[in-house]
Amino acid sequence: MQIQPYLFFDGRCEEAIDFYRKTLDAKVEAIMRYKDNPDPAGCAGPAPDGEKVMHACLHIGNATILASDGMAQGKPDFKGFSLALSATNDAQAERWFAALSNGGEIQMPMDKTFFSSRFGMVADRFGVSWMVLVASDPPQAGT
Repeated sequence: MQIQPYLFFDGRCEEAIDFYRKTLDAKVEAIMRYKDNPDPAGCAGPAPDGEKVMHACLHIGNATILASDGMAQGKPDFKGFSLALSATNDAQAERWFAALSNGGEIQMPMDKTFFSSRFGMVADRFGVSWMVLVASDPPQAGT
């Protein structure tokens, strides 16, 4: 079984895809636009502009993120979750955090914690919350 986040950018999906390509080296596997839908009547409500993204699939590292413009009403609302981004070293974590912070809002500055050499929380320019950390080996039983 696999659980994949599906993010609705409410009209800014293409901009988000470009941002994640640049900041996180996201690879785009697929983009389907509303104009490509053979049955526009199958959309819930009126379909947005045909150029808007109906469905996209991105790979960030070994994770898959699905995305859409949704109904493209301009009010994306990402609440109640964060995407965790595990870096292999401090420098990578700092780079990702700085890139995601550009145009976004730092929720917890990057710092050393008891569980990671670097950890910080940021909402990117689209409002998606990220927890950036350096992955560490899990503690061994009995230690």
